Amino acid sequence: MEKFNKITAVAAPMPIINIDTDMIIPKQFLKTVKRTGLGANLFDEMRFNLDGSEVADFVLNREPYRNSGIIVAGENFGCGSSREHAPWSLVDFGISCVIAPSFADIFYNNCFKNGILPIKLEQEKVDELMQVAGSDNPEITVDLESQTIIAANKKYEFELDPFRKKCLLEGLDDIGLTLAKVTGIDSFEEKNKQDMPWLYGV
Repeated sequence: MEKFNKITAVAAPMPIINIDTDMIIPKQFLKTVKRTGLGANLFDEMRFNLDGSEVADFVLNREPYRNSGIIVAGENFGCGSSREHAPWSLVDFGISCVIAPSFADIFYNNCFKNGILPIKLEQEKVDELMQVAGSDNPEITVDLESQTIIAANKKYEFELDPFRKKCLLEGLDDIGLTLAKVTGIDSFEEKNKQDMPWLYGV
């Protein structure tokens, strides 16, 4: 998992509440277990018509939002089923941060396991960032280390669990966290093998 520190990116305004995981990545694209390639189908039913042509007025089909790295959205982002393909598709498209008043719990947890920073902010602040995202200069800077957002020369602070912050800064998912303790694991197994050799067929 890539480390997350500080990004400056185009922020796409999506003032929609209850954006669920089926909207993020529809069920017909869940057949793969690969984390790559799903970005092409992110928000598929909102981005494309039945004939495959683009929906002209959908935000991610317009410049400069085709290259968005941040989404500013309504409350309860990521509700619905617990599919991990949702954060996979966001990452594959290039989204590394979602700012919203609230998130569905499972989606929120899955974000940290896949290198996405989900930021919870008060509705009033999200509304201000939504206006910036919809302006002529929709770039927003997110600094994880200082836990701040800079937009239109205004600073916003956000709260984050210290452990989750550490994992994102160091690029540690569940596997990475386990590998960081591999020396201790090896020592335990070696001692355990000596103490209880019958468990190992010795």
